[in-house]
Formats: sequence, C-alpha cells, structure tokens
Amino acid sequence: MRKIFYVVAGLLIVSGRMSITAQQAVVDTTNVYELNEVVVSAVQARRETPVAFRNVSAAELRENNTGQSLPYLFTQTPSVVVTSDGGNGVGYVSMRVRGTDAGRINFTVDGVPVNDSESHGVFWVNMPDFASSVESIQIQRGAGTSTNGAAAFGATVAMQTQRPRLEPYFEASSAAGSYGTFAHTVRGGTGLIGNHFVFDARYSNVQTDGYIERARANMSSYYASAAYYNGGTMLKFQTFGSSEVSYQAWNGVDSARLRTNRRYNSCGKYTDENGVTRFYDNQTDNYWQHHYHLLATQRLTDALNLNVTLHYTDGHGYYEDYKAGAKYAAYKLPNFKGADGKEQKRTDLVRRKWLQNDFYGALARLTYTRNRLQAVWGASINNYTGDHFGRVLWMKTVEAMPQPDYEYYRSRGEKLDYNTFLKASYRLSNALSAYADLQYRGIDYRITGTDDKAGDIDVHRTFSFFNPKAGLSYERGGSHAYASFAVAHREPNRKNFTENGPTAQPTYETLYDYEAGYEYTGRAFHLGANLYYMDYDNQLVLTGKISEIGEALTSNIKDSYRMGVELSGGLRLAPWLDWSGNVTLSSNKIRNFTEYVNTYQGGKEQPQTVNELGTTDIAFSPNLTFGSTFDVHWRGFTAALMSSYVGRQYLDNTSARERSIDPYFLSDLRVGYAFHPSFMKEIALDVSVRNLFNAEYESGGYIYDTFINDGKRVNQLNYFAQATRNFMARLTLKF
Repeated sequence: MRKIFYVVAGLLIVSGRMSITAQQAVVDTTNVYELNEVVVSAVQARRETPVAFRNVSAAELRENNTGQSLPYLFTQTPSVVVTSDGGNGVGYVSMRVRGTDAGRINFTVDGVPVNDSESHGVFWVNMPDFASSVESIQIQRGAGTSTNGAAAFGATVAMQTQRPRLEPYFEASSAAGSYGTFAHTVRGGTGLIGNHFVFDARYSNVQTDGYIERARANMSSYYASAAYYNGGTMLKFQTFGSSEVSYQAWNGVDSARLRTNRRYNSCGKYTDENGVTRFYDNQTDNYWQHHYHLLATQRLTDALNLNVTLHYTDGHGYYEDYKAGAKYAAYKLPNFKGADGKEQKRTDLVRRKWLQNDFYGALARLTYTRNRLQAVWGASINNYTGDHFGRVLWMKTVEAMPQPDYEYYRSRGEKLDYNTFLKASYRLSNALSAYADLQYRGIDYRITGTDDKAGDIDVHRTFSFFNPKAGLSYERGGSHAYASFAVAHREPNRKNFTENGPTAQPTYETLYDYEAGYEYTGRAFHLGANLYYMDYDNQLVLTGKISEIGEALTSNIKDSYRMGVELSGGLRLAPWLDWSGNVTLSSNKIRNFTEYVNTYQGGKEQPQTVNELGTTDIAFSPNLTFGSTFDVHWRGFTAALMSSYVGRQYLDNTSARERSIDPYFLSDLRVGYAFHPSFMKEIALDVSVRNLFNAEYESGGYIYDTFINDGKRVNQLNYFAQATRNFMARLTLKF
C-alpha cells in the first residue's frame, strides 16, 4: 500500500506540472470553492445560526498536527477534554464535550455519518492523520443543528475534506519524537487539468511504542479524490481508509500500582508452566476500514443548489487476547476431566473477537438562498449490518478444543436509520434573524444470534423521533447575540441492550437544550459568552445495579441536567503576538440518584446495599476547564504556548472523591521556522515539547469493581496515566 501511494502521489505531481495552461488563469476560483461548500452547508452552522460553535481551520490543523490523533487538535476548544489509552495521544484516544462522550457526539465527514451505528462511538485509531486531508472542522456544542446519523447529545463535529487546489503541489513531512513515535505523510495534487479535473492523494504512517508499556501502534492511512468541475456542476469521488495494529492498553493502571509504576500494562499477562510472569506478544487490536463517497453538486439556479451523496464503508477486524483462567462454561464448553479423573473448570486460552460490518446509504440536500431567506432541506437513509463473532485459537488443554478456530458465539446487528429535516434562517430586519429547524428521524434496529455474555439474543426495536429547534440571532456592528431551544432524542446502543438482559430493556433518552450567547468582535480583540442548560429525561447511566446476566446495568434515570457558562476571547497584544483563551464553569447533576452496591459478609453474597444519595455529580464532567494560547508569528518564526486545566472528574455518579480523577494543568510549547528558498515553496522545521512542566497526571479511568466486604467499602480503580514531558520534531517540505 505504501509504495502504491508514493507512486500515485508522484504521478499526480508530474501530470499536474504538465497540465498548466493559460486557460487556467481564467478559472472561476470562487465558483469551484462554493460548489465544495454546498456539501457541508447543510450540517454546518453560519454566524447568524443561534448555536455555540467554533471553526478550526486547515491552517490551525496543519500547524498543530504532529502525529497525535485528531481530538488532540481540539484541546483549545471550550468544554473539550481528551484522553489516551497509550498515554501519548496516539492510537486509542477519546474526547468529551461538556462531559458527554463520543457516543453522544455526532461526527460527520462531508455530511456522511462517522459514528458506529451500534456502539455510537468513533474510533480515531481507524483514522490516523485524517487531519492532513481536512479543510475545516466545525465543533457545535449542545444539540446543534440537524444533521445525519447519531444524535447530538453534547456536540456535533462536522468535518469538511480538503478543497481542490488549482495549482499542482507536493508536500512531505516527517516527525519523530519520544516513546519511539514517528509520523510520515506525503500528499500531492495535480491542480486543475483541462479546466475541469482535479486529483489529490495522501498517504500517512504513524508508529509509536507508547508511553504505557507495550502500547505500540502501527497505523497507516490514505486519502484520494478525483473531482470534475463544469460551470455549476461538481462531481467528486473520494476514498479514505486505514489499517492499524495496536497492542492493547485499555486496562489502564490500577490505583495501587500507579504510585510505583505508572507505565504498567496488565494486558496479556499470564503465568507460564515454570511460574514466570509473561505477557502475550500478540495481545493486539487489528482493524481495516475503507470509506467511499460519491458526491454530486448542481447549481440549479442562482438561488438553488442540490447535493447528492452516495457512500459505503467497509470495516473488518478483531482483537486477540490471552485469557488466563478462563471458565469453560463461558465458552459454551463442558468442564474438562484430566487423566487423573479430576474435573477442571478453568483453562488458559487465546481468543479472537471479530467484527465485520458494512455501512452504506444516500444523502440529499437542497439549499436555497435568496434575499432574506436561507433554507436547507435534507434527507438521508443509511443501512448497517455488523457480524460479531468470537473464536478460540488455542487452548492449554488441547484435548478440550472441539475443533480448530472453535467459534463460541455469533450475532448480527442490522440497523436502518433515516431522517429528513428542513431548516431556515430568515432575516426579519437588518439586524435580527429568526431560525427554525425541524427534523424527523426513524430507526429500525435488530440484533439476532448468540452473544459472548448474554447467550441467545433477539432484539427488535423501532424508534421515531421528532427534533424541533428554534432561535433568534441579533447582529449589529461587532456585536452578535443569540438564543435558542432544541430537542434531541437518542436511542440506546448495542451494549445497553445486550448487557441488560432480556427483561430490563432500556428506552430512549431525551434532551431539552437551552442556549443563549453574546459575542463581540473588535479590531484587536474578540470576546464571547455562552450560557447553556441541558435538561435530560431518561438519561442512561450506570447505577451499580447488576443485570440478570451478571453485567453492569445501564438504567434510565428520570432527571439530570448540565448547566454552565462558556467564556472565550482573544487579544492582539502586538503585531506579532496574539492571545486566545476560554473558560467553562459548569454544574452537571443527577437528581435523586440511587446507588446499588454488591455486598458480602463472611465470604457470602448478600442483597445489594441501596444508597439514596440525592443530588450527585455526573461522571466525567469537570466543573471547571480552561485553555490559553499565546501565539507568535514573526517573519518565518512561529511559537505557541498552549495551556489547559481540567477540574476533578468523578469515575461514577456518586460524587465520591476517593473514586475520582484529580484535577490537572498542562502546558505544551511549539516553536518553528519556515524558509522559502527559490527552488521550492517552503522548508519548515518545528519542535514541540508536550507536558512542558512534567506533570504526572491521569486523564481517564474507570471502576473495575466496588463492593462492601464485611462492612468495609472496597474500590478497585484503574486509571489512564498520561505521558510526562516528551518531545516531537517535524520537518515539512513543500513544492
């Protein structure tokens, strides 16, 4: 694959340099760019849209993109918190906005849903260096505007792939740094050929040994597009994808060991026949994913544009792990009798848990802009099928293996997701605009087969959601004020169904989102404030209850909310020095929360202890976050000092300090210099120092178990320790 893309990139450059003609000098650049903007205009907010959002430009993405996964480029966005399994921001990472996880954030690429249809999650390990092919990213906080795919219960992240470049180009960058981290990217394009065609391609490879022991990762990705432009017509095909192999680090570090060896990784641990502790070498996650988009945009009139997108995503992969002391019964096998006639209930084994899925669909968007009215109609239909199955590759008691690659469970998830929306902004006066947004979303979800934990499963649920939104926006001079109200609904994910057992089935969640904000932009400064109140009905949370199949039960709780204020601002301190910053102060609560705790007395299981805790904090929802950036640009020299603070995060919904993540403060420093020699466009060198002040901190964690034993509360906590001071250097060549 790597050789193929080096060749492709080279061919693109050669063909591009041969294609430049005098005719290209009269190309309507604005027309080409506007046709691309139509693709995302249906899901991205505009300045007069009454929602809180931040646009991240391609320049900002390129400047900060040194190999870490995409969420690490959002750390200076209000209310955003990121964490990494491997500790250095490469591989498995996750992000939260206003305390809500990725499963409650809507992600799209050119309007196409990215969230997994069943888990609702987004796995950035499958999109390494995607930032190198992105033109812009808009992060809407709250319910946002109507879009496609998963419900936006905390934020919407709308990504737009790169615009066409009318001139040929070639770029190569290589970065190297701490913990054996290397990131290499080559990208190029033909420019406009024959006044109609543009071709672009990229190949990237990111490798690391990880901060956490053995948390190595090897990830490759590509992007390629071919576009045709003719007057008011754009036809574009793009494909992007990746392959990844990463050693598992998702267990975290237990709280006791955190003080003595914060880099410890328990994944793959076993004891050999000589009693020596070892770690299984192939305790890895392996996944391949390929996306295909066909986009057509047609300007029907000066006021009316139509965009249609067809898409298909193929994904398949597995994780392999060594299970020490596994019960035969858990793998649907009888206990084994050895040569001595003694019955054995457990053995060591190696298993693979597979996922093979297909996701495809169609989107249509019609945009009308005339005088005071801007309206968008959109519709989409998407279908998902996912096969989940597990196989035992090896068993210590060879005689107990019924067959090679013994399959012990298989199930299929099928999901049909369709929606239509109409949203419009109407300028009531020169300063005042009204916004309305109506969406209908329907879901048909089925799970059949056998599950590794639940046994036989047969789930069939349908949902119909109506999501209205409305608001007002006032803009005069440099001032902009807005207020809005939105309703959003979210269906349960796969685990909510499979791990709750056949009787305790969950229902959907509802969000009522109230937002109001003010922004002022002056010649040398800008400031903004956004107030929000997010009222949840039937939010799904962990309560400590155990389902009838022995798994942690997610229960719908009636009453919970998030409320806060987000402040942001920026100031030009000198022609060469800028400062920007943000602060979020919030309160995130569950009313009338009841906790259920497993209880044992004298080694015997007792009824669960029930604790009526009243109003408690929602897990992973810090009451205070802030970010600050000092940015220097002087001739070819650049520097940035980026700092962030994240307040205390509770690991469960009990507000128990002993089950929480301590607050932390971080600073990163980046310095660089760019040369512009006569024989090429640019040579740039930059060096980043992450965690400048060498803080020892944890940004994520979970409760492995908590119970009461003989009257004493026992907490088994695991944390995701993050890297101490580390470095990354990057060289970029542009032709």
